[in-house]
Amino acid sequence: MRMKNIKNKGDADSEHTLVCLSASPTNAKIVKTAARMAAAFGGSFTALYVQTPNSEKMDDASRRRLQYHIRLAEKMGATITTVYGEDVSFQIAEFARISGVTKIVIGRSNVKRRHFWSKLTLTEKLAEIAPNLEIHIIPDNTADPKYKEKPQKLWQSFIPYPRDLLITLLVLVLTTLLGVALYYFGFTDSNIIPVYILGVLLTSLFTRGYFCGVVSSLLSVMLFNFFFTEPRLTFHAYDSKYAVTFAIMLTASIITGTLASKLKSHAKLSTQAAFRTKVLLDTNQLLQKAQDDDDIFNITATQLMKLLNRSVVMYSALDGKLSKGALYSADPEVSGTDLFTAAEENAVKWAFENRHRAGATTDTRPRAKCLYMAIRINEHIYGVVGIHIDGKPLDSFENSILLSILGECALALDNNRNAKEKELAAVLAKNEQLRANLLRAISHDLRTPLTSISGNASNLISNREKLDEVTKEQIYTDIFDDSQWLISLVENLLSVTRIEEGRMNFNMSVQLMDEVIDEALKHISRKGADHNISIDCKDELLLARMDAKLIIQVIINLVENAIKYTPADSDIRIVAENMNGYVSVSVSDNGSGISDTEKARVFEMFYTGDNKSADSRRSLGLGLALCRSIINAHGGEITLTDNDPHGCVFTFTIPSGEVNINE
Repeated sequence: MRMKNIKNKGDADSEHTLVCLSASPTNAKIVKTAARMAAAFGGSFTALYVQTPNSEKMDDASRRRLQYHIRLAEKMGATITTVYGEDVSFQIAEFARISGVTKIVIGRSNVKRRHFWSKLTLTEKLAEIAPNLEIHIIPDNTADPKYKEKPQKLWQSFIPYPRDLLITLLVLVLTTLLGVALYYFGFTDSNIIPVYILGVLLTSLFTRGYFCGVVSSLLSVMLFNFFFTEPRLTFHAYDSKYAVTFAIMLTASIITGTLASKLKSHAKLSTQAAFRTKVLLDTNQLLQKAQDDDDIFNITATQLMKLLNRSVVMYSALDGKLSKGALYSADPEVSGTDLFTAAEENAVKWAFENRHRAGATTDTRPRAKCLYMAIRINEHIYGVVGIHIDGKPLDSFENSILLSILGECALALDNNRNAKEKELAAVLAKNEQLRANLLRAISHDLRTPLTSISGNASNLISNREKLDEVTKEQIYTDIFDDSQWLISLVENLLSVTRIEEGRMNFNMSVQLMDEVIDEALKHISRKGADHNISIDCKDELLLARMDAKLIIQVIINLVENAIKYTPADSDIRIVAENMNGYVSVSVSDNGSGISDTEKARVFEMFYTGDNKSADSRRSLGLGLALCRSIINAHGGEITLTDNDPHGCVFTFTIPSGEVNINE
């Protein structure tokens, strides 16, 4: 049978099928039918279980059937959701409205309306509440017509607990004493009756079930009749109107007690729902702060252990293999020897390979002590978690919590994996970009000196007899300068790669900074003679701990950089001084300077900027990058500032040193 309402066209693109879960023996067929419908129509598929106050009173057979139906729905690809409430049809309709459900699949109920005044059946009420939804009612000719959910035998609901009887007796005594006190102070019956109704309300609040509330209502009427109606201290009443008073009082007491019991049940369900929401929120926040997969597994296991009050075993998966299990024990009596046996390992292996539940409370490896579930998203599995059952199966609330937290765990692991893949892809892309930049720079910027060397050498070979000595000297000089430029470039490149890869061996010693500067200036290119280079050492003995060869290379690069980007006859000044335990060396020029937008990138590898060198020869952008790497390796820093009134100042610092007398 199918109850169908007309929908708008275009809704087919967002189909959402909902199947209702129950402990009915025919619910498995309903779940399978709904799964086939969801696959045929496409879209999302949700399995909904409505937990009511009577769910806790479900017998063991019904509880096992319900758990089987939940696992079946999960296996068929449904998202398991649990809601709480007393009115099942209203909860289904409200969930469907909020979640955008387009189709509801439900089984035919065996309960029929015997009279026209009887309550509506579940399907009838659902169709009345949600008229705009497609409701598919699945018939089953093999259903047991005698089956009806009996959460509790009738006589069991009337068995009170000794504690509840004591509370009922105590409340009746106190309300009677208060009524007697009011009677002697001249209060009327209309003031005493609410006292007994209040007593019934308190009894219903502090006792379990309806029995004590009903008994308290009957006894309250009898006590009121015995103590406060004429003739007093008897169960007779002179006034015939008291019969109406007793009836109203009894009715009001029973209604009050019943409402109080229902409010308690609703409050409990609401508390569970709020607790579940808070737990999921806290777990989500903790998982977002996790640094790696180990943190995610630890957080998940710890949360499950605290919430379920059960021991948890966690297995992580790496490269298609499970790691050694980690035990999070909630019971000191539970040890690894109990949960790491051959039977447990077989259950874990099966759950990992088949991506479904195994172990306790299942049909697969049921002798295991734990229930094992795969932590997965789609077909990718991240691990297996085991929940110690110990003869106490998970109820619907615990199962819902477990599924939700495992879903959050799998999502966090998946996000972490995606983040690592993106980071790796970014590193590979950066390396590829660096390689491309290097090749591009070499192919373009090395062509000029190589062409010059090749051309000058060819000219010497072909015309050496026709060239005068002055021209030959100039050609020799050009070849030497171009080759020196290439050597300097290769040295910088090799030094940068060695430092970045950690393969550079530092030969640290205490050296005089003025001697290091003098040695560096001896290796400056011939073009340095066209500039005014001056040195200013503030202290006579300026000692620093350094690798002298590398610091010389830094100074050469900075001075060559100033020579390259300033016109002839420019002033280049080198200043060295002691500064708070560091030796500071600055190389300044009075050239055109560097714009603020380029200052942040001048130390990047292969960055050359827009400035043109004085000889129109481009640079690979390695010199300043090498300087930064060397200075950082020495424990100092290098900065760029503006010179006054124009130009640049490159300043680096390295730790100062002292000469040991024993050396």
